[in-house]
Amino acid sequence: MSDSSQQEAEKATYFSIAGNTMMAILKGSAGYFGNSFALIADAIESTADIFASLLVLFGLKYASKPADKNHPYGHGRVEPLITFIVVGFLITSATIIAYESIQNISTPHELPHAWTLWILGAIIIWKELSYRWVLLKSKKTNSSSLKADAWHHRSDAITSIAAFVGISIALLLGKGYEAADDWAALFASAFILYNSYLIFRPALGEIMDEHLHDEIIEQIRQVAKKVDGIADTEKCFIRKAGMQYHVELHAAVNGQISVKEGHDLAHNLKNKLHKELPQLGHILIHIEPFDVVG
Repeated sequence: MSDSSQQEAEKATYFSIAGNTMMAILKGSAGYFGNSFALIADAIESTADIFASLLVLFGLKYASKPADKNHPYGHGRVEPLITFIVVGFLITSATIIAYESIQNISTPHELPHAWTLWILGAIIIWKELSYRWVLLKSKKTNSSSLKADAWHHRSDAITSIAAFVGISIALLLGKGYEAADDWAALFASAFILYNSYLIFRPALGEIMDEHLHDEIIEQIRQVAKKVDGIADTEKCFIRKAGMQYHVELHAAVNGQISVKEGHDLAHNLKNKLHKELPQLGHILIHIEPFDVVG
């Protein structure tokens, strides 16, 4: 992983920590003074997001440690493990929100204040913009934990939309519909659980070395064709670890050349791949001979 990718990923995480802290304070205050449990539920999720983002930051820093004797492929596998913990935070916050929502639905309470809608409108816009920016950084750096962090922002935006709808219904229909706000919070908890699965599934695939890399394999084959002496490529296996992709590639060369020439071609190919595809980490080239006709 390049230093620039590491810096970009960490910058995005610091942004998430600062944003979630601000949101937790704003939502909690607005929910308490505006008599809206949906906003308080939102604040609970944002508070969990702060700790989740701190974990992501720890994972990014740990994953960037260089390979050593005990970890010849580096420390990148900590990223999906951190993603699992982040998902645990999401599930915990969703469970708390659901429990409190059910409790409030059966408890008479006052209508939320109309001004809370303005707060929610600003939150929705901010969170959606945050989601798009952090997701862009996750794609640029190939970070699964940063992608999970981005989805925290999106789930926050959705729960805020649910709260907006719930409060609007309660205010429009008046007395007897106070629980619309709580039903919105309950819906939000269900969405958070669903979103948790969407985050968990790719991280599980990464841990299990699931084949999900057709696009990068095609890029590897295209780069290999540019190297003089490499006639073709055969098997290509990839495993993702953190922000890097470790590669095992079988390359076909003239079967009449010497072992040293084959060895040099393998190094040329490896150097070319690292130069044109900087997201690649450890590369193992296996030379396959083929007979030249004529």
